[in-house]
Amino acid sequence: MLKGHRTWVFHNQPVIISTATVGGPFEANGRLADDFDLLHEDLWLGEDSYEKAHKVLFEEAFYKAIEKGNIQKEQVEFIISGDLVNQITPSSFAARTFGVPYLGIFGACSTSMEGLALSAFIVNYGGAKYLLTGAASHNTAIEKQFRYPTEYGGQKPPTAQWTVTGAGAALLSNEGKGPAVTSATIGRVVDLGMSDPFNMGGAMAPAAVDTIEAHFRDLNIDADYYDLIVTGDLGKIGRNVALELFEKNGVQMDEEKFQDCGLMIYREGQPVLSGASGAGCSAIVVYGHLLNRMKKGELKRILAVATGALLSPLTFQQNETIPCIAHAVSIEFRG
Repeated sequence: MLKGHRTWVFHNQPVIISTATVGGPFEANGRLADDFDLLHEDLWLGEDSYEKAHKVLFEEAFYKAIEKGNIQKEQVEFIISGDLVNQITPSSFAARTFGVPYLGIFGACSTSMEGLALSAFIVNYGGAKYLLTGAASHNTAIEKQFRYPTEYGGQKPPTAQWTVTGAGAALLSNEGKGPAVTSATIGRVVDLGMSDPFNMGGAMAPAAVDTIEAHFRDLNIDADYYDLIVTGDLGKIGRNVALELFEKNGVQMDEEKFQDCGLMIYREGQPVLSGASGAGCSAIVVYGHLLNRMKKGELKRILAVATGALLSPLTFQQNETIPCIAHAVSIEFRG
């Protein structure tokens, strides 16, 4: 099962039997609007705080994934999820709603693939028949915590990224048809000394490259094995840094094949600076747009590499640098 130093190979190939994605009004105007199951017209979602709205994003994505999976809520044995709010309260409070055994995780914006890797591990070894995993973010809740309240109107540099409002969820099982999780490479914490919280992409790029190279090395493959290698979410700056690092390290990487979730979700002209970010970004793009493409036969094998900056407002105030991580999950379609 463990191949090389950091990669799990799932011989039983857990199946993603259904997924669901929920977005906000800004995402409704984006490039991938048709790939969402539900889109909201405002950021409040009928709640009296953005943090409560964040919880609702989780609940809606989980309920929709269960509905599309054609099972009952009582059949779900575990939930593995997380977000960016203090103590991952939106995720935990959504789990309270469901009353299902729950494992809360924090990997910043890498949470989606961390959750998928752990879920596949559990299902692969018979630890569950049905397991829900997901990640979410809410623009105004996260901006308020990590930067400034949006009402403040603070200016951002072009290296900054736009936090996605949305949630993505996947329902895994040990049986059924659909995209299968075949392997996962677990990231290690990489810190090259960057400290600018408005340049997350540049800080996370080395971690993404480190994990992708480890994945290739552990499995004795190269980029040609996949139809698409997608990071999430490096944005323009981070993607360019990653490509430079691949070239420096002698890794052949086709620029067309190497894409980023943070550059996919919004259309040209939306004011997102270097691109999108947030724990919900890669969850939405992978569980919505990319798996839809797989089901249409456009993609057979993808490597989803979610990246996370493991800082907090406290570490920033203490002048700490930004430790980063990336987790890679291989998803292959079987009919």
